[in-house]
Amino acid sequence: MAESVLIIGASRGIGLGLAKAFAERGWQVTATVRDRSKPGGLDKISGVTIETVDIAEAASARALAERLADVTFDVVIVNAGMGGPRGEKPETVNDADFCQLFLTNALGPVRIAEFLIGCVRPQTGVIGLMTSQLGSVEQASAGGVELYRASKAALNSFTRSFAARHRELGLAILSLHPGWVKTDMGGPNAPVTVEDSAAGLLAVIERARKDRQDGYFDYRGETLPW
Repeated sequence: MAESVLIIGASRGIGLGLAKAFAERGWQVTATVRDRSKPGGLDKISGVTIETVDIAEAASARALAERLADVTFDVVIVNAGMGGPRGEKPETVNDADFCQLFLTNALGPVRIAEFLIGCVRPQTGVIGLMTSQLGSVEQASAGGVELYRASKAALNSFTRSFAARHRELGLAILSLHPGWVKTDMGGPNAPVTVEDSAAGLLAVIERARKDRQDGYFDYRGETLPW
C-alpha cells in the first residue's frame, strides 16, 4: 500500500508544491483548501483527494478531523498561514489584525494538529508544522517584521509543547522553515523556487521518518536555533 500524506493548506505556493512532490513519488495525497470552488492547482494533480478546512475556525478544523477519523496518514503537514499586516508594529497594529495573525499562524496550526493526531501512524508517523526562520528568538537581532516573527515564535513554542505532550506516541514532530520562497507571500525576489523548497522539505521529512528526531529544520536539513 502506498504511503499517505495530508497537507493542510495546499491550493498554492509551498503547499501545492508539496502535494506535487509527494504525488510524483507515488504517495497517496490528501490536501486541503478553504474554498472547494477554488482548488488552485490541486485539481490538476492526478489522484489527489481534496478536503476543505479553515484552520482559523475551530469548528472547521474539528469537522475535518471527524471526516478523516478512519484514515491513517504516515505524514501530516500543516502549511496554512498568513503574512499579516505589512509594515505594522506593536504600537500601530489594530487588535483585530493582531488577533487574526496569531490565530492563523500560531493557535490554528497546533490546534488542528491536536485534532488530527489520532490519524497519524504511531511510532513511524511525522507531523510537520510550517514555521519560518524568522520565528527564531535567538536570530531576531536584526528586528523588522516583528508581528510575523512573534506569531511564528509562538507557533514554535506551541509545537515544542505539543511534541513533549505526545512523546509516548513515537511521532517525529517537526518545525519546518521552507526558505524564502517565490510565492505570493515571499515575492518575486525570493531566491528559492517552490520546487526546490518542496523537494528539500520532503527529504527532511523522510530523514525524520528514519531517525525519529523532533526538531526545527530548514528545507536544506540544517538545524535552526530556537
